[in-house]
Amino acid sequence: MTFRKIAVGLSGGVDSAVSAYLLKQRGFDVCAIYMKNWDDRDEKGFCSSDREFEDAQHVADRLKIPLKEVNFVKEYWNDIFTKFIQEYEEGLTPNPDVLCNRIIKYNLFFKCATERFKCDAIATGHYAKTSFGDFLENYRGDEDVKLLEAADTFKDQTFFLSQVPQNALRRCMFPVGSLNKKEVKHIALDIGLKSIAKKEESTGLCFVGKRTFPSFIAEFIDDKPGNFVDIETGRVLGQHRGIHHWTLGQRTKLWGPKAYFVYKKDPATGTIFVAAGTDNPVLFSDIFYTAEPFWVRKNPLDDRNLLECEFRFQHTKPKVDCVVFKANADGSRLLIKLAEPMRAISPGQFAVFYKDGECLGSSRIFNSGTGPMGNERDECESIWKYEVGVKQKLSAVAC
Repeated sequence: MTFRKIAVGLSGGVDSAVSAYLLKQRGFDVCAIYMKNWDDRDEKGFCSSDREFEDAQHVADRLKIPLKEVNFVKEYWNDIFTKFIQEYEEGLTPNPDVLCNRIIKYNLFFKCATERFKCDAIATGHYAKTSFGDFLENYRGDEDVKLLEAADTFKDQTFFLSQVPQNALRRCMFPVGSLNKKEVKHIALDIGLKSIAKKEESTGLCFVGKRTFPSFIAEFIDDKPGNFVDIETGRVLGQHRGIHHWTLGQRTKLWGPKAYFVYKKDPATGTIFVAAGTDNPVLFSDIFYTAEPFWVRKNPLDDRNLLECEFRFQHTKPKVDCVVFKANADGSRLLIKLAEPMRAISPGQFAVFYKDGECLGSSRIFNSGTGPMGNERDECESIWKYEVGVKQKLSAVAC
């Protein structure tokens, strides 16, 4: 393919701004697109997305590239946010950013760019790389593309791209994938985008904004009080306003010889079980189930239905060695065994898998050994030790 016209997702931030600049410097015909995914005006009529669009327009004007706005508010609400709220009510810990990339940016945006605006490829400001190169200079029409970790491992965002489909990834450029954040900001300053380079970096969920998460979530989920119960003694230690205000591993304000931390939540009764001590063994897990996986390329499990790789469930945490096993015949469940226990692995989060710098894909955790259905740990251990038939692997992962 010849890639000439490129649609860059321009968010108003420094990473997408520098991406647009680098594309133009390489001689591409650049079309900037601002995606409006959320609309939340406060009592004074201010909407943060309006400010972001103004910043995107400032970048486009400075770079002398056209800017178009596309509205995905309805799709984001129906396909992502309503499910996010439902899962919080069910006691899960969802990650909407992974779904936003899969459903909005690398599906709807990709289709809009290639079909409506007739672009040859898309580009985003994510810190990631692919085997086709930062600018698709190594594109091959006869092979799948690999999703690779960025040069800046601290800023690497492949975690959030772990469910991007091949059709979009094959025609996606990551212009800042080979740069670190400091270099990106220097470029922005050099080209006269000081206000963009000095912007406070956005973190957290886009729809929360500057509000605290508890105050935000209270707008959509009614409080349903329940008890805090000591997992070891069964004593009621206090009351809470609702399980949606709490996540696994979170410290409570309960009084005791040690601080108490959330161990698991029971949506049926509204009970939150707590454990004393931040290093309490019940807060750690090294074996758990996940749902059907999404593989960026082909299924990486070998002919024994095994995969030795690395795992993380939070994008800022170090990766841990693991062994992945297909837990049932149709491959709709995986069993994960970690080389070392990790704290507060929560149902609803994504298990993301890596090997040799490649992001292989991800799968949602539905039993972590520390959350709902935590009593299935014995079942996990039984399957691993006796049904898998690979005892030689157990020593390698310190089972």
